[in-house]
Amino acid sequence: GLIFYDTKVTVMNRVLNATVQRTADHAAPEITLDPLEIVGGEIRSSENSYFCQAARQLACVPSSQLCVKLASGGDPTYAFNIRFTGEEVHGTSGSFRHFLWQVCKELQSSSLSLLLLCPSSAVNKNKGKYILTPSPITYAEEQLFHFFGQLLGIAIRADVPLPLDLLPSFWKTLVGEPLDPDVDLQEADILTYNYVKKFENINDETELEALCAEIASQHLATESPDCPNKPCCKFTYLTMTGEEVELCPRGRHIPVGWENKDVYATAIRSLRMRELQTPECMTAVRAGLGSIIPLQLLTTLTPLEMELRTCGLPYINLEFLKAHTMYQVGLMETDQHIEFFWSALEMFTQEELCKFIKFACNQERIPFTCPCKDGGPDTAHVPPYPMKIAPPDGAAGM
Repeated sequence: GLIFYDTKVTVMNRVLNATVQRTADHAAPEITLDPLEIVGGEIRSSENSYFCQAARQLACVPSSQLCVKLASGGDPTYAFNIRFTGEEVHGTSGSFRHFLWQVCKELQSSSLSLLLLCPSSAVNKNKGKYILTPSPITYAEEQLFHFFGQLLGIAIRADVPLPLDLLPSFWKTLVGEPLDPDVDLQEADILTYNYVKKFENINDETELEALCAEIASQHLATESPDCPNKPCCKFTYLTMTGEEVELCPRGRHIPVGWENKDVYATAIRSLRMRELQTPECMTAVRAGLGSIIPLQLLTTLTPLEMELRTCGLPYINLEFLKAHTMYQVGLMETDQHIEFFWSALEMFTQEELCKFIKFACNQERIPFTCPCKDGGPDTAHVPPYPMKIAPPDGAAGM
């Protein structure tokens, strides 16, 4: 926390350039994607998604071939090239950025099961935020999580922000920071947080009985074996994926009473913390990330800084964009039509600005910082910086 973010990024960029493994005399790996598999935006099965198509083809490519230098003038060197079946696309930049945008869209949809919408979204808290799906994983799913980690590293080297909306708990676990059992539980699952708090704040057995009656009315409790008409809770709870699990051995047969209510609340909190940490999934993600960038770099970054470096900001700073725009020969910032252009953008909503960036650059977000701003020896013109505004082709007017 004592080091400025820009300083960390400068050091990080130097380390990334010092750990390049694919030299200029090596051709970039190429993958072929079939756009017909996702016609209409609907993916018929996860195997047809761009994410899975790419994961299958890159599984046999050594990770060293994906470790490329950072952008330095013009389009950067990308980890791999993409060819779309039946399409003739000139250049690699647009295809690569479109691919990253599409896989992020797939990851945050029902077509893939790697990410899960956080339960708090159901009550409009952290709406649209995701976490890693907390469930036992197969070998095939482990490979997909590994590829997901590689994509995070690939995006960092390409400096193309990923439009991913992940909870802070994901970034905390990624950089090795411990989770807060209060703050992170509340962020991820406000309903469970409130449920646990109710049990922790009970003052007497009468309140406990009333709470169990309230839970019984929501079909979450059963009758006490000692008093058939008296509702009680058992040592079970629903996971984030909706599966009922026992919080301790023989939990389905242990009623919650005054003596063990705190143990019950602690057990539920511990269940959610394990689900947020998802050790198996996160180990695979970190392994994938570590095959592209040195994991030691993560020790200098806070969770928020790691998110900014990987995903940028979820909104467009128009002044920042304007400051990093280049005007080609014959155009000036003071030209009337250029002023009209910026005036029009100033009237755009954030959603419209994101669509403009997607149209112009094939990505929804822009990097948080621009390496070309200081004019020093390590400058790098990272697309979409500087954004170029060119005169029209031919002799026709505007």
